[in-house]
Amino acid sequence: MKTTLNNIEAQSEEIIERFLNALVEQDHVTISELLHPEILYTNVSLPTFKGGKRVAGLIKLALSRTRKLQVKNHQIVAKGNVVLTERTDIVNIGPFHAGFWVCGTFKVENGKIILWRDYFDWLNVSKGLIRGFLGIGIIGLRPKI
Repeated sequence: MKTTLNNIEAQSEEIIERFLNALVEQDHVTISELLHPEILYTNVSLPTFKGGKRVAGLIKLALSRTRKLQVKNHQIVAKGNVVLTERTDIVNIGPFHAGFWVCGTFKVENGKIILWRDYFDWLNVSKGLIRGFLGIGIIGLRPKI
């Protein structure tokens, strides 16, 4: 049983790493393939979205040639089919680069993400936005991966 559980954990963690990399690379085919048709996606304190096609569509809308995402994983841990991430996300829109801390909970079912819940601190996001605006003129203030 321990070997089977370790295998599930390794597979779940690998799926989440592939997903986060696909977000960075804007690989919308892989993103769509990894989202379960019944996924629930929540940025805690914001509305929840349901459905793989809908969530994939939101991601495609949010990311483009001019709107990019960088992800720095600080920790990624799996227990069974649940994967926790502690990371810094950096949103790049031209010269605007805003970085903020995010803690994510993912649940994998049959090789697809059925739950994606991100937690963040509004004060930390606000600081990231201010630093992002200042970083337009002062490149040294831009967050780095």
